[in-house]
Amino acid sequence: MDGIVCAAEEQCSVRADGANDSGYFGPLTIAPGASAWSDPIDLSFVTPASIPLLAGRKLAVSLHVVGTTGPMTWHAKALTTSYLTAPGAGSRGTDLADEAFQFTTTSWFFLDALDVRAPKDTAVIACVGDSITDGTASTLNGDDRWPDVLSRRLHAAFGTRVSVVNAGIGGNRILGPETYSLDAPARGGPSMLARLDRDVLSLSGLTTIIWLEGINDIAEGAAAPDIIAGMKDVVRRARAHGQIKIIGATLTSSVGSKTPHGTPDAEARRQAVNTFIRDGGLFDAIADFDAATRDPKTGGLRAAFVPNSTIGGEGDALHPNRAGYQAMGLAITLDTLLSPAPAR
Repeated sequence: MDGIVCAAEEQCSVRADGANDSGYFGPLTIAPGASAWSDPIDLSFVTPASIPLLAGRKLAVSLHVVGTTGPMTWHAKALTTSYLTAPGAGSRGTDLADEAFQFTTTSWFFLDALDVRAPKDTAVIACVGDSITDGTASTLNGDDRWPDVLSRRLHAAFGTRVSVVNAGIGGNRILGPETYSLDAPARGGPSMLARLDRDVLSLSGLTTIIWLEGINDIAEGAAAPDIIAGMKDVVRRARAHGQIKIIGATLTSSVGSKTPHGTPDAEARRQAVNTFIRDGGLFDAIADFDAATRDPKTGGLRAAFVPNSTIGGEGDALHPNRAGYQAMGLAITLDTLLSPAPAR
């Protein structure tokens, strides 16, 4: 593995323990707002031959933070359980005892990305968007977001020659906020216009982007022409970066939602944006998530796709449940993802 990248909001030192007998790397001192790659790590248990027992397994990365960090950069809705030691417990990354990690969290801190060495023909597919890509209302530890479903389909069909990256941020927008800084952060993170280079185009070996975004811009009152203009800007910049195939995903319905996403005016703007995505000729291909999840009688999400449980309560008519995400992950034609981007 080439390494991991960590990010910090205030200056801090991070020690990340190794995943095998090669020991640990670090420490790293990260300046406010900066990121840093670790040294490469040799995972001795990974071999060119396929090992069935490793397929789908999670890689554990241990971080030891030295001193006080202040606010930590984080992925709030990771929907995956991580384990924490008590304050002042020291570095326990090699400790296998249950009592060493007494606390849990469903957020990820500091760690931003993993970079691995792979064959040159490996396809890297970035799923880009907001909370519906991030996986809101999917199953804790279930790995059933739509990018997860897509990843399993691709691995079943093509093996390890494809990698799927989830670059969704809950609350993210295409156009806003106008400014985003450490001193003035905003819900949903920096706009897609601002984070495109950092979160998407920086990915090693990027070949394809599947982009589902715009519903939060609609909820914030953005006009359909402005959203479309933002889409054109992002696609132009991505294509200038190289031969990257860009697949536009239609916005799923929020009809019936009590949030600002569900007003009649918001629905009219969503329809206008979806018409452009389908017919505007901007994208190399279309993933019609709207058609895959919408009830033609009500115009909202199909009833079977609306969360309703004794744990989470009724859904918000905006975020699909596990079955809805599965329908989205199944709506993408696999061959479309791996064929070369059109020459331009």
